Amino acid sequence: MSAALTPEGLVALYPALAGLPAERLARLLRPEAIMHLPAGTQVFAEHQPCQGFPLLVDGTIKVIKLAASGRELMLYRVSPGGSCIISSSCLLGHTDYNARGIAETPLTLLALPMQEFSSLIVEHPAFRDFVFHLFAERIGELMQLVEEVAFARLDQRLAKLILARNEATLNVTHQQLADELGSVREIVSRLLKGFASQGLVSLGREQVAVIDREGLQKLATV
Repeated sequence: MSAALTPEGLVALYPALAGLPAERLARLLRPEAIMHLPAGTQVFAEHQPCQGFPLLVDGTIKVIKLAASGRELMLYRVSPGGSCIISSSCLLGHTDYNARGIAETPLTLLALPMQEFSSLIVEHPAFRDFVFHLFAERIGELMQLVEEVAFARLDQRLAKLILARNEATLNVTHQQLADELGSVREIVSRLLKGFASQGLVSLGREQVAVIDREGLQKLATV
């Protein structure tokens, strides 16, 4: 068993669960509540009822909104120690999902059943604070996303996205970058070629290497 799937490991990842009785922590970690999913798996889908509250132990989930045209816009990522506000809003509001969750990498997650989630919200103030802190944090991120989509040029947003990865070389396709920006591959490819001609990046097969980070930063803040 992974260290994170022990009571001590779970509390280390999710301090909001500290203070729960040992038997309750053990109940949360029962084998049927633990899910292992390969990369690319759809964790949840739009218009699907929410069955539980995910506590991510390993891997990352991207939460995306799909337009009628088929274009995607990435809303946010969930990493270990975090969770999904769309799941919590569905559980609290008794509504279906209004976005999709996709495993970016192989995942290990712990699914809290609806009854357990509701009980923790009522009985355990630290967990309630954790959930509402997530709401505040994600709403701030989504407001920033709305501002960027509405007011920022796509080249600025692309430069900012490349910088946000904080990697010398991004192993990513043009389509993946387009999906994160809610754009189309042809436009992103054209912008990347422009970046390359300016000496900001170099392009390879499914790779974008950062050559001039300072130049990208200037472009992102214009």
